[in-house]
Amino acid sequence: MSDVLRRLINSAEPRAAITPHVGIMTLHFQLYGCEDLKAKRKVFAPLRALWGKESDVAVAETADQDALDCATWTVAILGGSSQAIAQRLDLLEKAIAERIDAPVLDIHKELL
Repeated sequence: MSDVLRRLINSAEPRAAITPHVGIMTLHFQLYGCEDLKAKRKVFAPLRALWGKESDVAVAETADQDALDCATWTVAILGGSSQAIAQRLDLLEKAIAERIDAPVLDIHKELL
């Protein structure tokens, strides 16, 4: 190890670790009238297009990928406080219900 590296390590001040909070919401949708997977993807295109590009939100279909009558999508949010994440999950839940043309059968939320 070089002297310069050793001095940098020894002089580094201990910093408090920043622990991010994570919120996960899983939505189970019922689908009607989807004759193929292309039609199913078209129903959920706004979900990925609107919220999938935000820096603190991840959106993915997590189950029932091959089923034509249902879909399960999971939204993960990263933030500084669990209260802010809970509020954001509530807002996203309402926005998704308004924009996606499929009834929501079940919602599961979890804060980590």
